[in-house]
Amino acid sequence: QVQLVELGGGLVQAGGSLGLACVVSGRSFLDYAMGWFRQAPGKEREFVAGITRRGTTTRYAESVKGRFTISRDNTKSTVNLQMDSLKSEDAGVYYCAGDSRLSGIAWPSTSAKNYDSWGRGTQVTVSS
Repeated sequence: QVQLVELGGGLVQAGGSLGLACVVSGRSFLDYAMGWFRQAPGKEREFVAGITRRGTTTRYAESVKGRFTISRDNTKSTVNLQMDSLKSEDAGVYYCAGDSRLSGIAWPSTSAKNYDSWGRGTQVTVSS
């Protein structure tokens, strides 16, 4: 059974940086395109960033383009999210997710329904 564990959440000041990591175990990491989603209180879960299985293609929500960077280390079964120039609206619970569909080889999905494995989430708080 695949497990996804997010690491690295916490409190950061607006304008600061924070890095998240997600470690995947229980199944070959290369079986998954990976994504990061977030959910703020009272809001729906939204796509943040995605990366294909080999890490050749990335995709970002417009709200984080130029500030966030997704990457993966297939030797460590880890996907990372580097968040810079954080804003108060970036706060929320961040979830790591895996998409085992074959389409994830070429293009990361932005739809949560296409991701079949999820971590429990890690809280990111941005103080102003």
